[in-house]
Amino acid sequence: QVQLVESGGGLVQAGDSLRLSCAASGRTFSRYDKAWFRRAPGKEREFVAAVTWSGGNTYYRDSVKGRFTISVDNAKNMVYLQMNSLKPEDTAVYYCAAGGSSRWTIDSSGKYDYWGQGTQVTVSS
Repeated sequence: QVQLVESGGGLVQAGDSLRLSCAASGRTFSRYDKAWFRRAPGKEREFVAAVTWSGGNTYYRDSVKGRFTISVDNAKNMVYLQMNSLKPEDTAVYYCAAGGSSRWTIDSSGKYDYWGQGTQVTVSS
């Protein structure tokens, strides 16, 4: 079993940077794919970024490519999302997730069995 806790959110201005962190408990954490999702006001939850359990492949939604970077430190049971050049449309609650189901694609919420409670990111114009 895995528990996830996000941190690092806050209020910033457009163009600023933030690094989100996700601390995980559970011995098997390293064998799960990891992802970040977000839910903006009035919108559905959407995929942001993911990394395969081996760390060899990363995936991003088009709107964050070149600005966001997902990384993991399995030795510390940590997942990070470095967010640069933030835009107002990035405003959302950000959730980290972990899962291993092969029935879903890497960008599907259904793939992930474990979720954090979220951390708020607000970007002002």
